[in-house]
Amino acid sequence: MTGITSHDPEKRLVLVSGRAHPELAAAVSLQLGSELVPTTAYDFANGEIYVRFGESVRGSDAFVLQSHAAPINVWIMEQLIMVDALKRASAKTITVIVPFYGYARQDKKHRGREPISARLMADLFKTAGADRLMSVDLHTSQIQGFFDGPVDHLMALPLLANYVRGRVDSSKLTVVSPDAGRVRLADQWADRLGAPLAIIHKRRDPTIPNQVKVHELVGQVKGRTCVIVDDMIDTAGTIVQAAEALFDNGAAEVIVASTHAVLSGPAVDRLKNSRITEVVVSDTLPIPDEHRFPKLTVLSIAPLIARAIREVFDDGSVTSLFDGQA
Repeated sequence: MTGITSHDPEKRLVLVSGRAHPELAAAVSLQLGSELVPTTAYDFANGEIYVRFGESVRGSDAFVLQSHAAPINVWIMEQLIMVDALKRASAKTITVIVPFYGYARQDKKHRGREPISARLMADLFKTAGADRLMSVDLHTSQIQGFFDGPVDHLMALPLLANYVRGRVDSSKLTVVSPDAGRVRLADQWADRLGAPLAIIHKRRDPTIPNQVKVHELVGQVKGRTCVIVDDMIDTAGTIVQAAEALFDNGAAEVIVASTHAVLSGPAVDRLKNSRITEVVVSDTLPIPDEHRFPKLTVLSIAPLIARAIREVFDDGSVTSLFDGQA
């Protein structure tokens, strides 16, 4: 039987995974030292999803790993079905692990008659039977309040920042926020790296998604290596425009660091053909071979997720993984 049994014979950890990102699931299970629960999952001819676990999960602390990659709605539905199956199989607790939380950008109403889809996501998982939610770098921290239960908000900042520190002379480094919404994240980076902060001001037309216009730069970047930090790279329009604004203001080099490599549509071509030196991301989302390019560096998030799972199972402190900053 798979899983991890604690010193308390009544406790048993099981890790189950959907089909969205099998490489990450395998890496997490390896870090945990526990095999994934054998799972049968397939699609019916009309697109309906079937899931069944190959062994008993009764009384276990179950962790359901699924990253919301494209096609995003399919994998969200599969994870919901897996949670329902665990509930009906009498799992004691169910923790939903979503390294990339789908619909996170729809966290508030910009105009009338719009949904708050990030809240709907939390409601769906709660209704399905989830007791706890774990995610990496939510688009906004307020999403934690949408779920009626414990939320473990993991941060990729230490992983990414440590890589950048080993790559660049910190005395020549400037941390850059690509817009006003990422200032707090950039400030945390600046504190960690002991580097000054710069901010790019932009305006977005709410009626046209994925299109921005860079306006002005606040901060000194001339002759410096600039690190643009963001939570995700989707179409890369914001990132590439921000990089061009930095070069126009005399930056010597631009590195991009982001947790989630969504890389939709023209993103890969934009990044590959830009003057950006390196793009550093984590593997919270699967990155197929056709989306990889020489400038791209992918760091493994599996050790962080595995440590967080172990802390939750052992009634430890997830916050301790981030020096009390989470």
